[in-house]
Amino acid sequence: MGCDDERTDPRTGSGAVASVDLDAVAHNVHMLQQFAGDAAVMAVVKADGYNHGAVEVARAAVAAGAQELGVTTIGEALELRAAGITVPVLAWLHRTDSDFAAAIAGQVGIAVSTAAQLDAVVDAARRVGRTADLTLKIDTGLNRNGVAEADLDDVLDTTAVAVAEGTVRLTGMFSHLACADEPGHPANDAQAERLRDAVRRATRRGTPPAVVHLSNSAATLTRPDLGFDMVRPGIALYGLSPVPELGTYGLRPVLTLSAQVANIKKVSEGESVSYGYTWTAPADTVVALVALGYADGVVRRLSGRFGVTIGGRRYPSVGRVCMDQFVVDLGGGGSGVAVGDEALLFGPGDRGEAHAQDWADALDTISYEVVTGIRGRVRRRFVAAHSGEATK
Repeated sequence: MGCDDERTDPRTGSGAVASVDLDAVAHNVHMLQQFAGDAAVMAVVKADGYNHGAVEVARAAVAAGAQELGVTTIGEALELRAAGITVPVLAWLHRTDSDFAAAIAGQVGIAVSTAAQLDAVVDAARRVGRTADLTLKIDTGLNRNGVAEADLDDVLDTTAVAVAEGTVRLTGMFSHLACADEPGHPANDAQAERLRDAVRRATRRGTPPAVVHLSNSAATLTRPDLGFDMVRPGIALYGLSPVPELGTYGLRPVLTLSAQVANIKKVSEGESVSYGYTWTAPADTVVALVALGYADGVVRRLSGRFGVTIGGRRYPSVGRVCMDQFVVDLGGGGSGVAVGDEALLFGPGDRGEAHAQDWADALDTISYEVVTGIRGRVRRRFVAAHSGEATK
């Protein structure tokens, strides 16, 4: 998304805004803590906080009670450190050239998935002269990243040696569920038992992990028995249900996407709109041009399959979504809509606007993809009752 000054930054000239409600982040942390019970909450702020702004979301989450933060890369973790965030941060996906020394120096927790990564962390800790905070990610059945069963004993042996010499401290063990969005799927219990077995094997070596965690958003909300010591919610932090067919769980959507009405014109019966003439006016009507397009995350596949809310009323999009703009049908009278009016694309629904899940349903995808896909000339604005507004 665009940066601070919308007047001078050409990337934000469309007037489109992604408003991030930091009070909603706090609300969601409180809700998740209720579901987590005695387990701690790690707020996942990877991918720039699911495209909501990692630093600002992290601050709001920690202030609301999240004890730890989770990210994908060391670079994401170091960005949080550079912003003055001091709570434990865990990074869990690494390239062959990942800078483990910088992570150790920045007191970033490092999750490893292979023996080679473990060796690299141990080597970096020796060079830096500091003890590394090590977490072992265990592959319990997702068959993605994580220590494979065939390698686990060797990794645990190496870890025990490194702990004994003071090179690392085993701060955690965790895994990731493959079918958490199906609470009754037998894989969930099977993966939990494999994680317990890995913990037992580490404990027998004299290196019990300080914290064990498995639950993502879906499991946090639907499987309290899998909470272990900590839960690791991602999408739920941003107010979107990972299991929308089961409920919203009291979560409050954090992101509202809006744009401006850029033009209004009359279209006569029989005239067509936008590329390919995929929509033809069945009667005389008035259409509005909204300044946002597929370059900004309003994907072309949404053409004719979504609406916007202007002045509290929902209007359908018509014709093809273009790179920079799309068209909505206001009806024969135009409904009093004027150039410059705010068009709400999605948000919490308080003003009659669509929900990100509505877009996900229209696209046969998940809400995660919708919110992380907003980009281009959209300006990000942070809103919180205690601190007013800030833009980025």
